[in-house]
Amino acid sequence: MSSTNQQYDEIKKLCFNIFNLKMQDYHVAWRILRVASITDQIFIKAQRIRSIQSKNTQKIEEGVVPEFIGMVNYAIMGLIQLELGDTDKPDISTEVASSKWDFYFEEARILMNRKNHDYSEAWREMRVSSLTDIILMKLLRIKQIEDNLGKTRISEGIDANYYDIINYAVFALIKLELDGKVQ
Repeated sequence: MSSTNQQYDEIKKLCFNIFNLKMQDYHVAWRILRVASITDQIFIKAQRIRSIQSKNTQKIEEGVVPEFIGMVNYAIMGLIQLELGDTDKPDISTEVASSKWDFYFEEARILMNRKNHDYSEAWREMRVSSLTDIILMKLLRIKQIEDNLGKTRISEGIDANYYDIINYAVFALIKLELDGKVQ
């Protein structure tokens, strides 16, 4: 069995490739999205996955794998937006966006490795549906923090929740890959 970091690398290549292909099509149009809009985009993807998992059927051909990939990419876009702030027009190059994507993905990996040490990779025993539910909970937390204008009393901020979403989505993709559902 591959190590978690090797599996993480495989998912990184998959997500980064999609991110770059989308930028070739759309450049960095996502830069005009406010953080709350990015949160909502991730929420839509997570809600679709939960719906498919609950109904055990779907009417749109695209399965859950592209949705998990989208959640990784949107969460990284959210982290970039938190760093750079709102803008009315795309204001960075695709090269800068790709570099920042890589930076935030690797920050998520560092966090994953620290948590895996403490939790002994407990995620490996979890169901993909539970990972989806946790992502949805993280999104509801983010929405509440956004509604509170970014203020928390004791909890982690929006960025910490985005990092967790990245890692839970990567874990789901690894589990789906092990089941042969990621190509």
